[in-house]
Amino acid sequence: MPFDFADLRRRPDFEAANLVAVDATDRLLLDEAATALGAASAGQVVVIGDHYGALTLGTAALHGLTGIRVHQDPLVSELALGLNADEAGLAGTYTQHALDESLVAGARVVLLQLPRSLAALDEIAGLIARHADPEVVVFAGGRLKHMATTMNDVLREHFEVLYAGLARQKSRVLTASQPVSPPVVSTWPRTQRHDDLGLEIRAFGGTFAGAKIDIGTRALLEVLPQAVPGAETIVDLGCGSGVLAVAAAVARPSAQIVASDQSAAAVASTRATAEANGVAERVTVVRDDALASQPGGSFDLVLLNPPFHVDAAVEPGVAVKLFEAAARVLKPGGELWTVYNSHLKHRDTLQEVVGETRQVTRNPKFTVTASVRRG
Repeated sequence: MPFDFADLRRRPDFEAANLVAVDATDRLLLDEAATALGAASAGQVVVIGDHYGALTLGTAALHGLTGIRVHQDPLVSELALGLNADEAGLAGTYTQHALDESLVAGARVVLLQLPRSLAALDEIAGLIARHADPEVVVFAGGRLKHMATTMNDVLREHFEVLYAGLARQKSRVLTASQPVSPPVVSTWPRTQRHDDLGLEIRAFGGTFAGAKIDIGTRALLEVLPQAVPGAETIVDLGCGSGVLAVAAAVARPSAQIVASDQSAAAVASTRATAEANGVAERVTVVRDDALASQPGGSFDLVLLNPPFHVDAAVEPGVAVKLFEAAARVLKPGGELWTVYNSHLKHRDTLQEVVGETRQVTRNPKFTVTASVRRG
């Protein structure tokens, strides 16, 4: 059957009328890169940041290419690509890779959905410049509202030539070529010592908050000693750089900790942070979608600082999905300790999904609650 972008879906990620599987940036990237893709051979094309498969499957279907190397930070994006590829009959056209040399070695064409984070862009651009073919051309696209001239500056640190294309449907493509020589030495992961907490945090570019500690996490850290002091099994759900997981492991030497996140960058960062603080043997780090790999009724305590956006849209369902995951894996009587922006009013939802919920602390910015899993 002919390939049709309209057939692509977001599942298992959230699907709603205001959330799309293919956007104008996907289409513009494929158009801008069409000549380069037409001249490429199997194994020479890399796709980074493909949301749901439009770039990967579009490249395969429109140009007959195989051996496309793909990196997607969110696990749900990987899963969505797989499902869309199966339905389009294109499952064998690509391979998934970590954000490492194997992804880009010898690449001639790179299609990149620009990340929001300049740190993530720096890590990606540096990796390409160090390991891709010297003739590589990078097509980096984004929505105008999320692009900034500082992205140009980051790309220019790694490439001699940068061209900004014309905008179309509120998207634009930056084309970079001629990697600088010698290439910039990698500084990832980056490290920050937090003497007030006695922790060293390490983070790769795509990790939320980097090696800093965001104020929501700090609010939960302040009350962490009160959270089920006798807990033997603890989950840090949405672990980011691993701050909560590692803090719990340091403070509770007899506890076993699972740190879970769907972000590949977060998982790598948490492993690095656990190693830096000497607790790697007691912190099991998993890349997972809402604790899907963890058995039900098996944990005493879940720690959670949930996001509340999907793409650029406020989507309360993302937090509810995590509340439901916590409820499933908690033992009866186990507790979910959650920090969230005070204006979000999650307490009623927690009461319904998990069980009896009490306020632990609150300030104008953040609220911390404890929810007891009903039996």
